[in-house]
Amino acid sequence: MSETTPTHHLPPDGLRRFATIWCRALYPATATSMTKREFEDLLVALSERLAIALRARSFDPSPGVSVGEALVTAHCTAPEALTRALGVIDAYLLLYCADPAVLGPDEGRSRCAKLQHAIAAGFARALQERTRSEQEALSVAALTAQTEIANALHESETRFRAVFRDAALGIAIAGIDGEIIDTNESFARMMGSASPPRRRNVLDWTHPDDSPEVWRLQRELMRGEREHYQVEKPYGRTDGTVLWTNLTVSLLRDAEGEPRYMLVMVEDVSERRLLNLRLRYQATHDALTDLPNRSMFFERLEQALAAGSSQSRVGLCYLDLDGFKAVNDSLGHAVGDQLLIAVAERLQPCASGPGQMLARIGGDEFVALFVDPPTVDSVAELARRALDALATPVTVGDRELMVRASIGVVEGPTRHLTSAEVLRSADITMYRAKAEGGNRYALADPDSDARAISRHHLTHHLPAALKGCEFFIEYQPLVRMEDGSLEGAEALVRWSHPRHGVLGPDRFIPLAEHTGLIVPLGRWVLQEAVRQACQWQVRGIGGPRPLRVNVNLSPRQLHHPELVEDTVAVLEEAGLPPSALCLEVTETAMIRADENELRPLRELAELGVGIALDDFGTGYSNLANLRRLPANTLKLDRSFTQGLQRDPADPVDLKIVEGIVSLAHALRLSVTVEGVETSTQAEQLRELGCDSAQGWFYARPGPPERLPEAV
Repeated sequence: MSETTPTHHLPPDGLRRFATIWCRALYPATATSMTKREFEDLLVALSERLAIALRARSFDPSPGVSVGEALVTAHCTAPEALTRALGVIDAYLLLYCADPAVLGPDEGRSRCAKLQHAIAAGFARALQERTRSEQEALSVAALTAQTEIANALHESETRFRAVFRDAALGIAIAGIDGEIIDTNESFARMMGSASPPRRRNVLDWTHPDDSPEVWRLQRELMRGEREHYQVEKPYGRTDGTVLWTNLTVSLLRDAEGEPRYMLVMVEDVSERRLLNLRLRYQATHDALTDLPNRSMFFERLEQALAAGSSQSRVGLCYLDLDGFKAVNDSLGHAVGDQLLIAVAERLQPCASGPGQMLARIGGDEFVALFVDPPTVDSVAELARRALDALATPVTVGDRELMVRASIGVVEGPTRHLTSAEVLRSADITMYRAKAEGGNRYALADPDSDARAISRHHLTHHLPAALKGCEFFIEYQPLVRMEDGSLEGAEALVRWSHPRHGVLGPDRFIPLAEHTGLIVPLGRWVLQEAVRQACQWQVRGIGGPRPLRVNVNLSPRQLHHPELVEDTVAVLEEAGLPPSALCLEVTETAMIRADENELRPLRELAELGVGIALDDFGTGYSNLANLRRLPANTLKLDRSFTQGLQRDPADPVDLKIVEGIVSLAHALRLSVTVEGVETSTQAEQLRELGCDSAQGWFYARPGPPERLPEAV
């Protein structure tokens, strides 16, 4: 019961009310021996099946089949019975049996239509089985009448004629050559004739919609190779209309077992077929725009991609309206619906050529399918036509609304592709067009797809990675320039990904920042780094001066309201003095922060926590701003020191670094230099007065136990 709503959660009053309405419509059209109360109790049970299916989290319309079969078993077989049954379901099932908390209106209508389709299918199948039983009884009666004619001709003829004349089915008897010998009135009425159509051959009743299978089966029966067959076949009436039938043809043999006659029995299924077509249309078309829906789109796409298909290439334009949510939020859903209808009307002529289909697959998303496009540009041209069609404002009521759209265009060979892969590529490409400003189309690019899929996978896996302890920290030493001693280390988080291996922070920190997971991840890094700093102190690493650990702080962490409280709690829990911790904040994030946003950093600085201005020189800061920032360390970006690797050093770079160091010291800021890679660099920076440095010249990032070996 995990996938469905338990029976006791269904509203009994709603079920009984629905069953009462259903009984009122159906009971006059049934030949049941049950009382009306008994029949209504049966309908309560059937209603319960439909309600459970309707309210299930994972929708399955198959219970509708058993409901249709149960109606036939209850003798609801009058011509109008199925139409009445489905009419009540269409009008009242959602009202009395749906759960608005589970189903939206569109999903509810879609589920209801699919249940109707399943009921009709079950009803038709059960009725066919019942009809076949009647037909077999007729066949036995006819054969018995023929074989016993010598002994009881009058009695058998009377019995056969009674069955033959009064049957609701159309019945014809033909010779083995197909020439009609006799028909009953029902057969003549179905065919639209005033009199029985004798002296015609069953082989003459061909129709353009006939399946070749029909005539293969007919020839096999006439040769005596099969005893009967049953098919659905159309007939042209004399008035020009088409009669759709469930046709059963049986072979009658003589006493020696030789083929002698054919018994043709015809059931009129025209109304049932029209009903099935209507239900099929409802199930495959969008109720709002009347365009093909997601279900029909995938059906056509999978046909084009199927192995053995005659189509060799496929094109797709995935269109999403820019800013549609703002229309719904500001003007209401009624205006949004009218806008979608207008957009559908404009887009439909753009994809009306051979092999083209426009569908609405949900919300403000449309797709244009192009099967076997002549060129890649022909699919791009379809996208351009769509953008041109939306270029002029759409009038909704007394408003003129501008419509913009982003379109992802995919075109390629059908082999080795699945429908999910094609749609995913188009979806990724559409978002790339949206990221580039919208109101444009973009062509699919495998490299861009791969990067987007990788980003999506990493983003999706981030929470599980944090819970599963896939992150670890490496430490890069910070060295005092004056004596080369170990001052501390910067904590650098890594992700040991089960598929992609070890990932650096550039691969996942932006994703964590975007999703908000950076806050719990940052707190974990802080806890681990502080714990490690305590272990270094216990082991006496760093001598009389305790080692300092530097931890990076992201912009989102900087704005988190519990930054100060969390940091103090971590320090107190580990027993580490605040002076042994330094928080690194990028220059861009700190310069953009206003006084309220800087207040937490000031509070931490007053407690003794070091604050470092990271990546200094990469932003557009005014140097005068340094005076207002709560930083005590300036970390000079590696881009300023690359010119110092040469011997002699670049004089311009020397002057720039000298000026920055002088300014920092004047503001009582210590200077840490990043990216030191050579001894020449290290010596130049020491002479320029830099306080500390880090880089591959001293040590690469590594596990904490290797830190004492770094210097």
